[in-house]
Amino acid sequence: MPNDPLLSAYRARDSLFSSPTSQLHARGVLREVSTAADQGLVDAAALALRQAACDAGRLPLLGAVPFDASEPSRLWIPMQAAFANGGARHRGAGAGHASTAPSTIHVQPYPEPARYLRNVASSLERILDGGLSKVVMSRSVRISAQIDVPQLLQRLLARTSDGYTFAMDLAGAGGPRACLVGSSPELLLSRRGTRVVSNPLAGSIARSEDPIEDQRRARRLLRSAKDRHEHAVVVDAVGAALTPFCRQLKVPAAPSLLATPTMWHLSSRVQGELRDTSTSSLQLALALHPTPAVCGHPTASARQLIREIEGYERGLFTGLVGWCDGDGDGEWAVTIRCALIDDDSATVYAGAGVVEGSRPDAELAETTAKLATMLGAMGLGTALAGRA
Repeated sequence: MPNDPLLSAYRARDSLFSSPTSQLHARGVLREVSTAADQGLVDAAALALRQAACDAGRLPLLGAVPFDASEPSRLWIPMQAAFANGGARHRGAGAGHASTAPSTIHVQPYPEPARYLRNVASSLERILDGGLSKVVMSRSVRISAQIDVPQLLQRLLARTSDGYTFAMDLAGAGGPRACLVGSSPELLLSRRGTRVVSNPLAGSIARSEDPIEDQRRARRLLRSAKDRHEHAVVVDAVGAALTPFCRQLKVPAAPSLLATPTMWHLSSRVQGELRDTSTSSLQLALALHPTPAVCGHPTASARQLIREIEGYERGLFTGLVGWCDGDGDGEWAVTIRCALIDDDSATVYAGAGVVEGSRPDAELAETTAKLATMLGAMGLGTALAGRA
């Protein structure tokens, strides 16, 4: 990772968060914060930051908060931290060739694709019955393979330097040896002084290697009534959640297109001016979480359906990942396009929004395309073809 001191300094068991505007590299654990989001996390985080400022100087809080607000958070104050302004400048750096996948890999989908199709069909039935306009159905794939985290991080940064790339070492944050690694395209919340930004994504289609077909798909997505409705549900919820905190809020009248290496997304950049600078980036992010982009609408009904039929525990997937400093500034991304990696396995996740007009086969295909971000960076895309 040449010409980039923070990335060059990264090694296994460190943590790193890289965005288009800044990078944070952290090492060690000074103080852990495991309070659940619905049990006073904002106050616990603020206390930890104040205590750290007295004991060790101005250090940030970083880590991840789960999808389920009642589960323990995985946040901590590091022993050491370094910031750099500007995003990672290394398109193509370290891209090389993905490592060769093992000839035999044990692959376990949760749920199985057939069950996922049934889950989407069941979700559509609930939506047609009324009381639910959207629900996000997700799935995961567990792979028995040893993954080199620094190498994976390097590849993700080389491929998706415009997103929010992270490697959060969880071993020292109250859990087993594990690292949460990913490259999220979605900014949940950024706060710099009084400036607040959220960039929800909802409505997606897989990209094509054929440039003409790729542009055709992008235009189709932008015109799709089903996808624009799905997107509007999310943007309306984000606007409603941020309005009490902002003296001004600008919400785009229509979505634009955002491209990742594997997907096209409908995107809206919501920008606001904060009323009270004592409101931290973490407090704002938790006010948004979970958005309809990862849960559904209404939230309570969607969350209940997810618990009933999804078939596995999401954990940190579709939660939030990022950092907050003692001034309240910070960046939090939605924890998607990610994997939980331990010594000899990796679990990769993907979800798709189900609304009226969704088709089970199309939603399964969308999750497969989203899984490709992490699987491809691991060198496992071809090896898993037809198996997940």
